[in-house]
Amino acid sequence: MTYPSVLTGIEVLRRDQFKPLTGQRVGLMTNPSAVDHRLESTYRILTHAPEVQMTALFSPEHGFAGAAPDAETIATTVDPRSGLTVYSLYGSSYRPSIEMLGKVDVIVCDIQDIGVRYYTFPWTVSYILEAAGAHGVDVMILDRPNPLGGSVIDGPQLESGLSSFVGRFPIPVRHGLTLGELAQMINSRWNPTPADLTVIPCEGWQRPMSWPETGLPWVPPSPNMPHLDTLVHYPGACLIEGTELSEGRGTALPFEIVGAPWIDSIALADWLNAEPWAEGMGARFRPHTFQPTQSKWVGQYCQGVQVHITDPARWRPLPVWLGVITTLRAQYPQQFRWLTQHPDTGVQHFDRLIGSSWVRKTIEAGVNAGKTAGEIIAPMAVEWADDDHAFDLERRPYLLYE
Repeated sequence: MTYPSVLTGIEVLRRDQFKPLTGQRVGLMTNPSAVDHRLESTYRILTHAPEVQMTALFSPEHGFAGAAPDAETIATTVDPRSGLTVYSLYGSSYRPSIEMLGKVDVIVCDIQDIGVRYYTFPWTVSYILEAAGAHGVDVMILDRPNPLGGSVIDGPQLESGLSSFVGRFPIPVRHGLTLGELAQMINSRWNPTPADLTVIPCEGWQRPMSWPETGLPWVPPSPNMPHLDTLVHYPGACLIEGTELSEGRGTALPFEIVGAPWIDSIALADWLNAEPWAEGMGARFRPHTFQPTQSKWVGQYCQGVQVHITDPARWRPLPVWLGVITTLRAQYPQQFRWLTQHPDTGVQHFDRLIGSSWVRKTIEAGVNAGKTAGEIIAPMAVEWADDDHAFDLERRPYLLYE
């Protein structure tokens, strides 16, 4: 039998015969991405373990089965196999209520995060920590590797006025932390009612590791994160959600393509490939036509590009995809639109994703001044580099892996 080079938190807990959970009533927040090296789910491991008294289940965005579309409200249900209630933490509230916690002494969280601030799973954990601390319930994180690695920090930090469920606290777009490390930082720095938190670390994981080096299987943590190629684009490609362009939801290439009915795909690819910054960041652009089956431009033929990674060592998804957005804004000034998700406040969804309004305003000002995408994006990356260095120092007390 071949074993992975890394053991996840659930495998460490099982090896130690579940001793930290002895005598406790256990709730579990998870989805199908939480598996061991043989693809056995944490749900089955814990519900079948005689040493563990399971009393409740909790589901994040996309539901307990991980199949619900983006942003779809999840209902509280009953698990037919175990008979346990599955409490939704993506329904009328993100925070567990006192009724949900009534039969629980400890909430175990095991789910595959992807290391990007926009992803909602860490923010579900942040609400669990707040509610658990307020009501005397312990929290345990069964840790998993950051699939983007733990060395790279990139992107502006979130401004306080833009806090939402795609980012609550001032961390960069790529934070380079595991879920366990980030939970420790959240609990210590920003939780008004800190919980009694235990992290069961992975064994064998090192910060520079790529996902294939871990020897662990990849299970999609959400419907539009099907494979590792999607993952490495996502830190930049998710910003397309802040525009009226399609980011490829409802296709076989979510977050690897971009388009709209009014784009000339060949011209767009030519414009992008002519930019020196593209090759310098390991990117090449191919004309692509697609028809989404859901989300923006559903049922309509969209022209655009697929972004190909030509040099993984130089690949930087955040500036590459900002360059794509900037080029589209410049070449299609009449058709391009930023998505206003909150009409009452006028807050742009793009600003909530990137974490500030200055990025969008800098793009607008640069385009209006006739600057190229490279001239606009390069100074941005320099500006947020100082914040990234400061965050690297701030995160160090919470690191579990060297």
